[in-house]
Amino acid sequence: MIAIIAAIVVMFGLSLARVPVVFALIIGAVTGGLLAGLGLQGTLDAFNNGLGGGAKIALAYGVLGAFALALARSGLPDLLAYKLIRTLKADSDIKSQNKVKYIIFVTIALAAVSSQNLIPVHIAFIPVLIPPLLGVFNHLNLDRRAVACLLTFGLCATYMLIPVGFGAIFLNDILAQNINTFGKPYGFVIANEQIPHAMMIPVSGMFVGLLIALFISYRKPRYYQDVKVEQKVHSITGEMTTDEADDAVPKIAKFTLFMAAFAVLATLTVQLYSDSMILAGLVGVAILSCAGIFKWKEADDVIITGMRMMALVGFIMIAAQGFAAVIEATNQVPALVEASVQWIGDSKALAAFLMLIIGLLITLGIGSSFSTVPILAIIYVPLCIQFGFSPMATIAIIGTAAALGDAGSPASDSTLGPTSGLNMDGQHDHMKDSVIPTFIHFNIPLLVFGWIAAMVL
Repeated sequence: MIAIIAAIVVMFGLSLARVPVVFALIIGAVTGGLLAGLGLQGTLDAFNNGLGGGAKIALAYGVLGAFALALARSGLPDLLAYKLIRTLKADSDIKSQNKVKYIIFVTIALAAVSSQNLIPVHIAFIPVLIPPLLGVFNHLNLDRRAVACLLTFGLCATYMLIPVGFGAIFLNDILAQNINTFGKPYGFVIANEQIPHAMMIPVSGMFVGLLIALFISYRKPRYYQDVKVEQKVHSITGEMTTDEADDAVPKIAKFTLFMAAFAVLATLTVQLYSDSMILAGLVGVAILSCAGIFKWKEADDVIITGMRMMALVGFIMIAAQGFAAVIEATNQVPALVEASVQWIGDSKALAAFLMLIIGLLITLGIGSSFSTVPILAIIYVPLCIQFGFSPMATIAIIGTAAALGDAGSPASDSTLGPTSGLNMDGQHDHMKDSVIPTFIHFNIPLLVFGWIAAMVL
């Protein structure tokens, strides 16, 4: 089990030292593989074999990035930014500022939640919605770490609780399927309907952490410089800069609003029907293109730029799949669990806590809760049966153990996404302002509430 711990420590340490996350993942994987005795060639073979598992994810993100950028051409993010800026400039007293701040919180929360199900663009909406609002954040002296926590909560808590969109993939296709697969030899079966009820307590812990972040930890003003940022969407078309947008009223035709809403509805329908984020994104882009939201001759620019916007996250997810493959190839995950079992004895409370801690370590390294479930389920299902945990408690333990670390991993899209929007002017550090705040406010409550769920369900 030393190889797994060393791989995670190296990866996390290099990321803290500002080494690019992709390189940190590769170096961490090589370290773990060598310590496990795989040899350099064996480690590279395992890493390369795992890369294919991230290709589908990367392509889906690229297509959804194109859809998000195409949707932004409808002018909806500009209209939102304009309304918020005008509300702030109209009355700058404390009461007005608090009003705008809470409007921002609600708007961002709704956007983050909807990005996982209603409008399945995942994190692609962040570089489109957040940059126009940075000037508002600066006027309000709003601590961007609070916004990062709000975005991460919407991204993570939604797929952990709501079985639609990305939630359907995580809860039904991955979590339920793996538990039933490895529980079948023991006559242990769960129903999809049980999962949201089991995950409600852990998600409640994340909500408590969010409230602490918004109203205690990052409530005080934080000051930023007013750096001129040219909005990405307009820099593509050559239309107007951010400064010009402050004084120009965005004009959006009713037909444009109707077609944007229709594209969103069609994308959701196709995604639910086909279970394909790639196909859903393509349908959304096609509808927006046919509706004239952007000119046909501009299609290449819109699609390529949208994909480029998500390229970094895609590459990191591919590298994370390679890292996960090396972790699995070491064959030390069972040893890590078995070594912990020797410390447990007959204590269910200690068993639940250690399984959650191990899940935290593994997910921190992989950066994806979706990729962690199969690794944990093969060991955790027999362990939960052995310790007498109920089906609901088993769901809570494995689901929480997989989700733990997603919010606090440098390689997670749930932290990379917020950074991509909040750091547009170079004043939001990925590790200090996204990773560490989300780790503290979400992983610790998840540990506590996940353990409570295991004990009471």
